[in-house]
Amino acid sequence: MRSLLALPAGRRAKWLVLGLWLALVVVLGPLAGKLFSITQDDYVSYLPQSAESTRVVELRQKITAGSDQRAAVVYERSSGVTPADKARAERDLEKLKSKFTEADNGRPIRVETSRDGKALVYGITLPPNEKGKEGDAAKDAVKEIRATTGTGGDGLHVWVGGPAGVLADQLKSFEGLDVRVLLATVGVVAVLLLLIYRSPVLWLVPLLTVGLGAEVGQALVYAVAKDGAITVTSLSAFILVVLTYGAGTDYALLLIARYREELRRHEDRHEAMKAALRNSGPAIMASAATVGAGLLCLLAADLTSNKGLGPIGLIGVASALLAMLVLLPALLVILGRWVFWPAIPHYGSQAKESTRLWSRVASLVSNRPRRTWLVTAAGLVVLSGGLLTMNTDLREADGFRDRPESISAQDAMMRHFEPGLTRPAHVISNEDKADEVLSAVRGTPGVASAQPAGSRNGTALTIVTLDKAPDSDGEHRVLKDLRERVHAVPGGDALVGGHSAINMDLADSNVEDAKVVIPFVLLVILVILGLLLRAVTAPLVLIATVVVSFAAALGVSTLVFEGLFGFPAVDSSLPLLAFVFLVALGVDYNIFLMGRIHEEAARHGTRQGTVRGLTVTGGVITSAGIVLAATFAVLTVLPLVLWIELGFVVALGILLDTFIVRSVLVPALTVDLDRRMWWPSRLSRRPADDGTPGPRGDGPGANAEAKV
Repeated sequence: MRSLLALPAGRRAKWLVLGLWLALVVVLGPLAGKLFSITQDDYVSYLPQSAESTRVVELRQKITAGSDQRAAVVYERSSGVTPADKARAERDLEKLKSKFTEADNGRPIRVETSRDGKALVYGITLPPNEKGKEGDAAKDAVKEIRATTGTGGDGLHVWVGGPAGVLADQLKSFEGLDVRVLLATVGVVAVLLLLIYRSPVLWLVPLLTVGLGAEVGQALVYAVAKDGAITVTSLSAFILVVLTYGAGTDYALLLIARYREELRRHEDRHEAMKAALRNSGPAIMASAATVGAGLLCLLAADLTSNKGLGPIGLIGVASALLAMLVLLPALLVILGRWVFWPAIPHYGSQAKESTRLWSRVASLVSNRPRRTWLVTAAGLVVLSGGLLTMNTDLREADGFRDRPESISAQDAMMRHFEPGLTRPAHVISNEDKADEVLSAVRGTPGVASAQPAGSRNGTALTIVTLDKAPDSDGEHRVLKDLRERVHAVPGGDALVGGHSAINMDLADSNVEDAKVVIPFVLLVILVILGLLLRAVTAPLVLIATVVVSFAAALGVSTLVFEGLFGFPAVDSSLPLLAFVFLVALGVDYNIFLMGRIHEEAARHGTRQGTVRGLTVTGGVITSAGIVLAATFAVLTVLPLVLWIELGFVVALGILLDTFIVRSVLVPALTVDLDRRMWWPSRLSRRPADDGTPGPRGDGPGANAEAKV
């Protein structure tokens, strides 16, 4: 493997590598631009086929002429609607009937007046659409409906909402985001690379390389997902961009740092790069494999949105790794030493393997290790206290950074109509048992009304209006009670769906996914760390520190979301997604640190090895952590609350891990546990520190970075 890693630095191979990469980009480049054309953001597409609400959608389409997407048009006048207002609504409805279906869930469409006389409403069921194209169809239809109805005037307000309106507003807010996210990510990485290298040229090389790697990654995801093999959401597409740039830049920082060292030891830059690849390449590969393995654990999820994120993230990390271990070495060798100007590392010059700052940190940690890790761990536990107030019931209406038209429509309906009018439930049953199912529905507490809406091919549809507000705990209780009652009808084969049921199934599935995926992630990463460090104690300690770091990040974020951002809750998918990214990425940095500590401990003992390892790696790993945190922070400028929350939590968690866990907590624990940290490897049987070099041990070996 070490020989293969050195190939891109060959005198002839470097040109071959450059040519192959250029050819690869030419072939795959056009596909990268198509990735956002296949994203699916309709919530029902997130659910598996086995979900009850998904089955209702499929069966319902066999009964009614329309799709499951429904828009609601609301007219409101605070002083009371006038006959002219109603006439206008009737005219608008007649125009829309000629463009869309003429029936709303099997019933004639008509304009309904609120009891207080201040609002009018009617629903438009959208035509059937191709699977996977629900979002585009909803966006186009709602745009046409809004063009027909206008926005009102002279005291009359007109809004278009409903599930179709919400989906359309979501997709409208995504327009142009792919370009903005890319530019923001590139800008963040460029600025940080300039600050880190303080060179007018060097920063361009890793930036160009990671950009080409990202292009390849997006193209590969498109090729895999275009036929529906995996579900690509807009969020997963954005994560692919920031993860590829963040991880790729991290790998570049680590490789370039080692290459700079080797240039001082080798007169020939080709030999220097070969040494850098042999020494740092396996560590970079191991860290990428750890992140990839953690992400692949999402394949155990039930939701297709979570399940698809696993291979998408893996492809991104793999593309970044390939670019940084193949293309970047070739480019650096082709360009020569001058690319480091003005701080050119000349052969025979003194290497700066330590800094005053990190030397002081290492000394403080090693002098009082037990007190240090106890205080640090206690502080993280206190920070995690915010989890006690965390509410994961984020309502759809609160999911936007701003309040779009569809949410204003929902608010207006809530002011003047029955709460459940905006979100009717759909009950599907066998036609010959429809009356019994209808009786069970009407006998359910919380049901305001229930009306048969047609039947076909032995299947009947009932439209149910609840007396609870959408996405409320009360609504979810009624829906679950309703399911229990209709399921109990013998031979009815009844199912309960609808937009609110879809949202409820999503939230419940996120909870179930977390129960399955989180233990799986911990087990997989624990096994990987055990194999890499050939120990039991160290992997357990590292996993524990990362979990505490995650809890602290989520706890602090919860308080920030409630107190500073004004978010009423967090999305139900946030804990799982944040956990997967923070644990995988947190362990990633610990691999680099512990690999170097293991190498130094084999020579100088655990205490001195920890001091030397932290001193040498502190600067470059901290720089890598800042870059990765900054790239994920790009998500906080996006329009949906979930995206903002995820970007903030991951960025904060990476910073906590970089500056506290990896810099203080882990080194202090390592010094305090001393040789017990490496149990049961040979290094755990090394005599107590005496300041003299010892055996290399059987862990990462002669060079930890070469074998980790």
